[in-house]
Amino acid sequence: MNRREFVGALGAASAGVMAPASFALGKSTGYTRTLVLVELKGGNDGLNTVVPYTDENYHELRPTIAIARDQVLQLDSRTGLHPALEPLMASWRAGELAIVQGVGYPGANLSHFRSIEIWDTASRSSEYLSTGWLTRAFSAAPVPDDYAADGVVVGGAEMGPLAGGSRTIAVTSTERFLEQAQLARPGADAGNAALAHILRVEREVVRAAGRLNAGYPFATPFPSNPFGNAVRTAAQVIAGRHGVAVVKLALNGFDTHGNQLPTHARLLGILAEGLVALRAALIEIGRWRSTLVMTYAEFGRRARQNRSNGTDHGTASAHLLLGGNVKGGLYGAHPQLARLDGNGNLGFTVDFRDLYATILRGWWSVDPARVLHGSFTPLDVLRA
Repeated sequence: MNRREFVGALGAASAGVMAPASFALGKSTGYTRTLVLVELKGGNDGLNTVVPYTDENYHELRPTIAIARDQVLQLDSRTGLHPALEPLMASWRAGELAIVQGVGYPGANLSHFRSIEIWDTASRSSEYLSTGWLTRAFSAAPVPDDYAADGVVVGGAEMGPLAGGSRTIAVTSTERFLEQAQLARPGADAGNAALAHILRVEREVVRAAGRLNAGYPFATPFPSNPFGNAVRTAAQVIAGRHGVAVVKLALNGFDTHGNQLPTHARLLGILAEGLVALRAALIEIGRWRSTLVMTYAEFGRRARQNRSNGTDHGTASAHLLLGGNVKGGLYGAHPQLARLDGNGNLGFTVDFRDLYATILRGWWSVDPARVLHGSFTPLDVLRA
């Protein structure tokens, strides 16, 4: 059995627990600030999330699925949030929620699989890269060796931006990971190099398991749904004495081709409640100011609704950044619904790699040029 086969066997045996993809060591650097990525899988509808409620074109393009003006949570005289995001308004009023409109990239691809690959690798639309953008970041500026891992992926085995060599662990919960790591207790010394390598991987699994679960008795209540459970696990990971640089979460179901209104409202409500619980938990342990939360998705939705009262794959969308060191407010350009492209899609005004550059330079003091294969402009959304 080789290392890849061992990892696969462990994952199958432990129902969602995976060994690190790679535990190569490197020179220590500072990652005292944590990043939490929340993937909105399927492609979130930015126009019904951050609503241009005074734009007549919006209501004309969406006669049955537009959010009514009297329901919108007003942010300014022409922009508001979907009503299901009401739990986030406390963060908005506290100046801890930044909303970036018009996020996309040139030559947008409308395939779920290809577009999320572009986002995960920070590639051009015509370029294929084998490593995630965070993996390259940790290669350029390694996470300290004594951290539990570079990153933790909660609730799935898709490494995404951490693919291709980072010290990443996929877990369903920290408690379950600790239990299932018993399957990987090191055995006797190996008599050959291949088995010795497998045993080294086993030891890294056990080592990481012991460091991941803080066992912190949070007073904060977490929502009783899968995303709430993932948020709870993320909070436990961040509470641990042995750090991680990144925690990645995902919320499924945003591919709203039909009957969008109730589905989208439910998903945004789940998202908002989960993020509010995460904020409260991190305030409880004194980590809110040192944590940055960012949403992302493979694409947005088309501006015009379809015949099934839904929206098809589109281009630019809006994304959220939250944290105690975030400069709250609206960023990016207001959507130009009178100037759609030939396919009825919005033009982007903020390259998604500008967000990555913001994280690299503004959050971790890593040179974006060493990671992003191009020149991108960080947004002024973080406090010093």
